[in-house]
Amino acid sequence: MAEKTFKYVILGGGVAAGYAAREFAKQGVRPGELAIISKEAVAPYERPALSKAYLFPEGTARLPGFHVCVGSGGERLLPEWYKEKGIELILSTEIVKADLASKTLVSAAGEVFKYHILIVATGSTVFRLTDFGVQGADSKNILYLREIDDADKLVEAIKAKKNGKAVIVGGGYIGLELSAALRINNFDVTMVFPEPWCMPRLFTADIAAFYESYYTDKGIKIIKGTVAVGFAADANGEVKEVKLKDGRSLEADLVVVGVGGKPLTTLFKGQVEEEKGGIKTDAFFKTSVPDVYAVGDVVTFPLKMYNDLTRVEHVDHARKSAEQAVKAIFASEQGKAVEEYDYLPYCLSRAFDLSWQLYGDNVGDTVIFGDNNLTSAKPKFGSYWIKDGKIVGAFLEGGSPDENKAIAKVAKTQPSVNNVEVLTKEGLSFACKI
Repeated sequence: MAEKTFKYVILGGGVAAGYAAREFAKQGVRPGELAIISKEAVAPYERPALSKAYLFPEGTARLPGFHVCVGSGGERLLPEWYKEKGIELILSTEIVKADLASKTLVSAAGEVFKYHILIVATGSTVFRLTDFGVQGADSKNILYLREIDDADKLVEAIKAKKNGKAVIVGGGYIGLELSAALRINNFDVTMVFPEPWCMPRLFTADIAAFYESYYTDKGIKIIKGTVAVGFAADANGEVKEVKLKDGRSLEADLVVVGVGGKPLTTLFKGQVEEEKGGIKTDAFFKTSVPDVYAVGDVVTFPLKMYNDLTRVEHVDHARKSAEQAVKAIFASEQGKAVEEYDYLPYCLSRAFDLSWQLYGDNVGDTVIFGDNNLTSAKPKFGSYWIKDGKIVGAFLEGGSPDENKAIAKVAKTQPSVNNVEVLTKEGLSFACKI
């Protein structure tokens, strides 16, 4: 097959790819210089929509409604936009070999792509129970959620098993958001996870207790401290039962598994330096290989404010790291400088009528403040994390845009705490006056 050569290639078609493309256009990329190679069949879209509005029974989100960059309030980049900018979208194309030394990518169909500068935006993939040899994990209607194809399969199952029983395996982001979505679809929902409380990487026991009580009030059953060890299927091969390690079994018409993910680095093993499970970069997202950059979920980068290397699986970082890398590429070409990436860790979620945001680091002593009473019309509460006498992280449920900005500022500026009792009493007002 004939080779195709581009000055710039973005490998991956997720959120980071879309935001990188927008920044390339801002920087003045010329027609024909940039290609995006994606194994997905659609132009880059805002992935968080899949676990929320895409699954709702009414007012569902569908493409082209959530193509990037609407998730951050920007222009929606439809497929035509790429064509207008002279950016080649190469979709439904899986790259199976990457030779960084010769700057060559080869697809499953044998197509060869050459580049001068590569941006790796391959993201992450979900852990599947079949990876761990769980008995019956290949039964029909055991589903995962990462890409739009996964969401379509889940929508089909929701329709086919209307008002049925759903078991959610995992108590993190996907577990909480999909439990809510399936309950809204009138499913009988049970969440199962091994940890002592939900969202253990982010929540304290106190924070988690509020959400678990809220979910229980919504009719969602929560089983903690055990895991799914097997599945039974009916004569059609469809899942009908989830077997738990503690000996219990749960009826299920469909199962959704959300037990974490792993960065997609396989193509680059042995060719590029890795650390903490991701491709290691500097503050401009340059890798150890000249002319190769990496962004988003796949990258381990310097977190300036904590003087540490970290990997972040979040849409906010995917957007911002992509923009930073493209700015750095053009600055390098023009002999200019850009500021180092100075990221404030950030997480958020929405489910039912709830909406929370967390900024900074969730380490140290905690101070809980506000109204976390389930009977309140609109609970609003939060937490500060204090380490070495300073606030290093802040969480808020039910905040307004201005209040969320205030807790972000606290996490960024890390003010000293002289009196924990006073801080507890002031609560959110402390952040609002910083």
